[in-house]
Amino acid sequence: MANHKLKQEILAAVLAALTIALSLMIVIPVPATHGMVTLCEVGIYTSAILFGNPVGVFVGGASGFMIDVLSGYPEWCLFSLVIHGLQGLVVAALAHRASGVVRGLVLPMLAGSLVMVVGYYLATSLLFGWPAGLASIPGNLIQVGFGLVVTVTLVASLTRFNPKLSKGMIR
Repeated sequence: MANHKLKQEILAAVLAALTIALSLMIVIPVPATHGMVTLCEVGIYTSAILFGNPVGVFVGGASGFMIDVLSGYPEWCLFSLVIHGLQGLVVAALAHRASGVVRGLVLPMLAGSLVMVVGYYLATSLLFGWPAGLASIPGNLIQVGFGLVVTVTLVASLTRFNPKLSKGMIR
């Protein structure tokens, strides 16, 4: 049992590091909010769908936090930790109930996307006022939409190559 827990912790750390690297390699600036659109959702959604919780929560929170630290946005670190952690939690919890086919995983990712968009709207409104919060919505919608499309493609490819993944989630 301890060996399984250690493997899960190592897997979560590796997936968080991959999510951070992926997010820092492909960055689209958003001039309206001085923010950025990243591929963070791909790592969060894929981890949450394939490995459930607590991997989804850890990958979401840790990668969101570290992306902001490494990108020079310290004021967002705690917000990202909570928002992306909740995003991973929601996707993993709902994906666990899904049928395991890719079509059944879109709803959990949409729910996670809603958590992210609303969370960053509230955080941006708190820091910079509601007009800035509204300005953050289009960029966040683009980010979660792109993350959803890439994740569906990635999960479909992974489940085709690994029969264990075709049942939905592995633990």
